[in-house]
Amino acid sequence: MNAQPATMSIKKILIVDDSPVERQHLLEALSKQGFQCVTAENGEEAITKSKSESPDLILMDVVMPGTSGFQATRAISRDDATKHIPVIICSSKNQETDRIWGMRQGARDYMVKPIDAKQLVTKIRALG
Repeated sequence: MNAQPATMSIKKILIVDDSPVERQHLLEALSKQGFQCVTAENGEEAITKSKSESPDLILMDVVMPGTSGFQATRAISRDDATKHIPVIICSSKNQETDRIWGMRQGARDYMVKPIDAKQLVTKIRALG
């Protein structure tokens, strides 16, 4: 594994959640840590914004209307234009089978809601 430079390489984060409260919670917590955040309300928007916004990281909810977080993660991780973007699934689904399935779709990590902001920032910095 190559040594990472001391500067934080993850600057822009795409927050995907159909809950405005959840999006705002993550947006505030991450903005305070100096991250630039953009949001999406569903899987389709996540796939579009993963291309248009070129985020350094995507935080993906699972249970959303239309395209689920699992489907969106799979689409993003298999598209040549976006497969380099790490995805951390942030879900209320806390079964081990959900975690395994999320990782199989291409996610780098899986966190269960409610998301602990400090733990999330630690994981983000570990990726960066």
